[in-house]
Amino acid sequence: MRTSISEPGPTPAKAGLRALIAREAKAAGFDAVAVTRPDAIPQASAHLAAFLRAGHHGDMDWLAETAARRGRPGALWPDVRSVIVLAMNYGPQADPRALQARKDRGAISVYAQNRDYHDVVKGRLKELAGKIVARAGGDVKVFVDTAPVMEKPLAAAAGIGWQGKHTNLVSRDFGSWLFLGTIFTSVEIEADTPERDSCGSCRACLDACPTQAFPAPYRIDARRCISYLTIENKGPIQREFRVAIGNRIYGCDDCLAACPWNKFARAAAEAKLTAREDLREPPLAALLALDDAAFRALFSGSPVKRIGVARFLRNVLVAAGNSGDADLIAPCRALLDHGSPLVRGAAVWALSRLLPAGDFAGLAASRVQGEEDASVREEWLAASDPVGMGGAQWTS
Repeated sequence: MRTSISEPGPTPAKAGLRALIAREAKAAGFDAVAVTRPDAIPQASAHLAAFLRAGHHGDMDWLAETAARRGRPGALWPDVRSVIVLAMNYGPQADPRALQARKDRGAISVYAQNRDYHDVVKGRLKELAGKIVARAGGDVKVFVDTAPVMEKPLAAAAGIGWQGKHTNLVSRDFGSWLFLGTIFTSVEIEADTPERDSCGSCRACLDACPTQAFPAPYRIDARRCISYLTIENKGPIQREFRVAIGNRIYGCDDCLAACPWNKFARAAAEAKLTAREDLREPPLAALLALDDAAFRALFSGSPVKRIGVARFLRNVLVAAGNSGDADLIAPCRALLDHGSPLVRGAAVWALSRLLPAGDFAGLAASRVQGEEDASVREEWLAASDPVGMGGAQWTS
């Protein structure tokens, strides 16, 4: 932990504040803690502006709407004098990429295989913040990812790690597997020193990306990122990315897992962040059978629940289409009658990959005219293109 610097000339109320922060952070389950100043990331606003100008945020309009506050912590809360950055390790027990070989199983991002980390981390931050106020006074605010706070630049400025070429934080001790939270305080606390970028000439994370989402080192185009496509994206997944998605049904860990600094990483100690057995490698067949109630029950307390059953089934159907597993034809076909056009369209694509061409052509002929949604009809026509007639036989 970056806790060696103490505040000079402390008042009795502030005596031992740094030691208290370190001790209580460890007791709360955090693996690293450091302090930075709110004006320590002057370059962040310019980087964010360039990201937005390029359109790399896709449909995440909230990034643009909060850009002014996001780049300057003082704009979010003028009274902030110090930012305490805390990190909690969520390292997996094994390389998550190994599951990609089991095409009949769904790959859920490591961070989402148990409880929602927002709830876990924020609760611990509030406890710690209360103890800081009791010792040093002042006001505090706690943030975990959902507020317009740029946690990764702040963590780098505090010395927790550095932002790697994949734009995520890299730690010498925990690799790429860290959840971040911040405590803004009106109390002056001496800042720690930033960590040095140690990526060197390595580009393992960039080369590992299945959809080539990095236009350059330290830059990401979210519109091409599997995490964006399977989570933030509310519409159909673009056809050009579907095969590359493989069996990833919620997020992607490839760029994180490829980082050589993970050789120093360790498995998460927090029980609420270790993978649930039923979410480590869930069978696609079982997931395709989920209705809304079953989906909510399975993912209760999980971040997966926030995308809803329709988007989730969309993702699972893409994975089914990539599986080559004929046993999934029946559950995919059943979803042609789902109430959501998003699900029906994904089912069309999955069946176009799983059925023999003649069987799919016959199915398309019997279904396309009765489909009321234009986006689903478009899926039928696009999936019929390999026949060589551009779908014209279903529209004449």
